[in-house]
Order: sequence, then C-alpha cells, then structure tokens
Amino acid sequence: MLASLTVRNLALVDRVEVSFGEGLNVITGETGAGKSILIGALGLVLGDRADKSMIRSGESFCSAEAVFELSDPAAIDALLDEQGIDPCEDGQLILRRVIKSSGTGQNQVNGCAVTLGLMKEVGRLLVDMHGPHDHQSLFDEDFQLEFLDGYGRHAAELDAYRTAYRAWRDLESRKAALEGPEEGVAEQMDLLAYRVAELEEAALDPEEEPALLREHQTLGNAREIQELGGVACEGLMDAEGSVFDGVALVQRALNDLAELLPDAREWSEEAKSISIQVQELYRTLSATIEGIEGDPARLQWLDDRLAVLQKMKRKYGGSVDEALRTLEQGRERYRDLAGRGERLKELEQEVGAAHAEVHRRGRALRKKRAAAAGKLAAAVTGELRGLGFEQAAFDVGVAEADERPSGLDRVEFGFAPNVGEAMRPLRSIASSGEISRVMLAGKGVLAELDRIPVLVFDEIDANIGGEIASVVGRKLADLARARQVLCITHLPQVAVFGARHFAVRKSVDQGRTYTRVEALNLDDRVDEVARMLGGKDLTSVTRQHAREMLKAR
Repeated sequence: MLASLTVRNLALVDRVEVSFGEGLNVITGETGAGKSILIGALGLVLGDRADKSMIRSGESFCSAEAVFELSDPAAIDALLDEQGIDPCEDGQLILRRVIKSSGTGQNQVNGCAVTLGLMKEVGRLLVDMHGPHDHQSLFDEDFQLEFLDGYGRHAAELDAYRTAYRAWRDLESRKAALEGPEEGVAEQMDLLAYRVAELEEAALDPEEEPALLREHQTLGNAREIQELGGVACEGLMDAEGSVFDGVALVQRALNDLAELLPDAREWSEEAKSISIQVQELYRTLSATIEGIEGDPARLQWLDDRLAVLQKMKRKYGGSVDEALRTLEQGRERYRDLAGRGERLKELEQEVGAAHAEVHRRGRALRKKRAAAAGKLAAAVTGELRGLGFEQAAFDVGVAEADERPSGLDRVEFGFAPNVGEAMRPLRSIASSGEISRVMLAGKGVLAELDRIPVLVFDEIDANIGGEIASVVGRKLADLARARQVLCITHLPQVAVFGARHFAVRKSVDQGRTYTRVEALNLDDRVDEVARMLGGKDLTSVTRQHAREMLKAR
C-alpha cells in the first residue's frame, strides 16, 4: 500500500505529508483547495511528465516522495535487480522526484538515481490511476481491445501474434526494397561489402571488452600494484613482527593458558584458524603479484584493441551488440542484392508463409477473445447491477479486421441501460454519469484479476448523486477490501464510506496561499460531511444528518 506521500513546493503546497491507511482513503475539500495536487504529486513519482510551472511561486524546486509498504515485493525486486538496485528492505519502497527551475531534476528509487522510464515501469506495478479524463478512454477502440485482453489474460497469444506480425512485416519490407529500381544497387553493394569486411576484420565479441578493460587497468597500474602488494605481503608474513608472527605468539600463549584455564582451548583453536587464513591470504596475494608484469607491448596491444572496439561502436550503433547486429543485417542485405532475382522468388514464398502464420496466430487469439468476450460482458453487467443499473446490459462484440499489430479483430463495447432498448455502441448512448459507473464496473472486474496494490480514483463519481452516489461509495469500499483505494470525491454519500478521511484546506497568510491536508477524527468528519451537504454555514440539522450518514454506512 501507499504508506505516505510528502509534497514540497508544488503549486499551492509549501509542505504537506500525508500518511494513508489500508482500505478506502477518501480525500475531500472545497473546489480549488488543491485536492488534485495530491494525485498530481503521486503521478510525478510514478513517472508522469513534469512541467517547471508546477513549482510554487518564488521557489527553486518542487518535490514529491512516496513510501510504499509491499506485502509481496517480488515483482518490484526483480525489476530493481535488473538495474543493479538493492531490493526493498522489509518490503519498503521509496520513490522520489525533484523538479528544478534550472538544471536537471532527480529521479530516485530507494535512494538510487534512475531513469524516468524505470520509474514508470515501477509505477505500473504499484498504482492504477483513474481520473475524470480517463472516462473517454472507454470509447477508444484500442482501449477496449486492451481491456478485453487484460480480462482474458491473452498475453501469451498476443505476444505470439505480434512476433509473427513483425516477422511478416520485416519480410515485406525486404521484398519491397529488392523490388526497387536497378540504379544504385551496385553502390549499395559496395558500401555493404565495405561495412561487412570492416566488421568481420574487427572480430567483435560482446564479452571481450570488460575483460580487456580489467586487464588494461591492471597492466597500466602494474608498478603501484606490485609496491602495495609487497607492503601487504611483508606485513602478513615476510617482515619481522608480521601478523603471522604475532598470531603464532598468541597461539603459543593460549596453548599454555589452556593448561590453567580450559576455556582457552577454544580460543587457541580460533587463533590457529586465524593463522591458517593469514597464510592463505599471503599465498594468494603473493601469487597474484608475481603474475603481474608491466609488459609495454601487451599494454600497447590493449590500447589498440580497445580503440578498435570504440571505433566500431561509434560507427555502428553505440555498442558491440548493435555493431554485430549491423554486421548480420549487412550480410543479409548483400546476399539479397547479389542474388536479387532468385532472392525475390524466395522472399515471395517466405512472405506467403509468414502471412499464413500471422493468420494462424490471429485466429488462435480471436478464439480466446471470443470466449472471453461473453464472460467479460456478463461480469461487467453484474457489476452494473450493483451500481444502480438493475436492468442494464453490457456487451463485448468481436469482429474481424485486417492485419494489424494488435491482431485480426475489432472490439466494440455495447450498452443498453434499460429494458426494451437495443444494444448500441457505448460511445453513442452513455451519459457522463453512466460512463463513470461503467468505468467503475470495469475497474471492479479487472481488480479481481490484477495484482496492482493501489487504485486511485479522481472524481469517479462525477455527474452522479443521490442514491446512486451511495451505491458507488459502497462499491469503492468493496474494492478496498482486497487492496488500498484512494478516492477524491465531492459527494458526502461517497465520503462516508472511507476508512480514513482527509480534508484539503486552503488558507491565506501574509499574502500567500497555502494548501494543507488534515486527517479527520470522527467529530471532524461530521463537520466535513455536513459542509459537503449544506455548504459553509453548518447547522444542527446538517450535522445530525452527517452523523446519521456516517453511522449508517
């Protein structure tokens, strides 16, 4: 879960620290108080784009720090390990982002500087954020397809299709390149022959450079290594009064002491073990130093070889792996051009086979999608019934489409809010209040499948009210039983369901505007819910109503 969020110098906030809890955390406040600043700060540490205009007026930086406590950090630890970052200690993960008015900002994970891309990858495993603008994503065909694939867990089939699709498109590109005009072919072949010859002569090996660098460092510092190693060897055994002599003296004394004090036998054995370790360290160090010679010829060869590697990397992609990839592509392209006519015939067959594989994989994916579509429609319909659409129906249509990276299918979400109405595309029938509940229903379905520990809803309850607002609040509380939920809301019917309630306040002091966040106790919650019910002028009636709502939730 998200344990805490600390924000400094962001918009109206000078410094705010919020400690969240398990379950449903609701955030309320008057319009313009700065509720969405908290969500924006969380977005920053999850890798959202930053703008220097976010920095509070008169300050040189803004920052956001989020502390997560993870019950199962395995996926995060694996991602961090790939980047050489220490794993989460006791499941704690700290993300920090600093935006500066001048110079570059800072991105940190557990105190280590990281790229913004890594922060985004980490963020995708931690938090699913949904804001008011996300309602429109339900109308997007690509989103609907991803939604279906996420529900059906089609990752393996989709990856297999995409691999086949890329292979087919690559072959199509090679075929198109060969079908071009004859002019310029000879020049292309000359250039390719030169590149291939140069790269082959370089005899690149991806594992060679680290070993060369280590050897170069050793030979370049051979004299200093020998001097320092010699000093260490003398201290260990060679010089008078060495460590070995001292330990031997201690061991003899302990042997004699053991005759008088039985406990000293164990100490004598420990001294003997230390003596053996000193001898082993001496032998290892001595043998290593003796094997190091400052060979000028070898050092020159290393300089020359490393220069070749740098040249190849600079010319052909920036790394040895990229240079080798350029070599292989050059060989293939040269072979294609050298046997152009014959190769076109071969490619024609390869393209056909690859196209057939695309359709085979696409049909397998379609079968999965068609099976999942009915289940998804039923699941979302069930969720909608619990959100006040007692007679509504949701549909997921899967239709054939031309080849594209996502498959051979088009997906269309359909919605019929009332009995007797025909199923129509979601985009053409749903009001903003209805689409909010459809999105919440979808999140409820997917939340049962994914392992993302934190869900964030920024005004998911927009354009609804009354009894339906209470239904939405209860649904959010239900979602929060299995994971942490943060919800910004302007509806008291939703706010009362929070396990923890935070109020965002705005104040003016000495001509400056400040935003603060308060964790509310029960009496404070009564006042805040009463404010949401009746405005700033609180009365005994609104307070009593608020108490009843909090008690009845």
